[in-house]
Amino acid sequence: MDDDAIRSLVARLGRPHPSGGTVIERAAIIAEGADSGDVLSWILAHGGTPEAAMATSTRHGLHGSRLHAGGGSEPRAAARFVLPAGALD
Repeated sequence: MDDDAIRSLVARLGRPHPSGGTVIERAAIIAEGADSGDVLSWILAHGGTPEAAMATSTRHGLHGSRLHAGGGSEPRAAARFVLPAGALD
């Protein structure tokens, strides 16, 4: 995808963020198709920051300890990216 196509896609899928920038959901980017890697790279290259990764729960019910051999939690991928104000101009 070229720069203008990605900029247009992010503007269409994004919504205003309280900081004055734009926030866009990872799920929306991935749902758009095979070029999601290009879009994510573009966002990071234009000052976008991923939402802080959250730890998953280590226990899931009665037999939760059996689900995670190490007992630790694994971080999830960022669900949202925040672009600074003016990144889409």
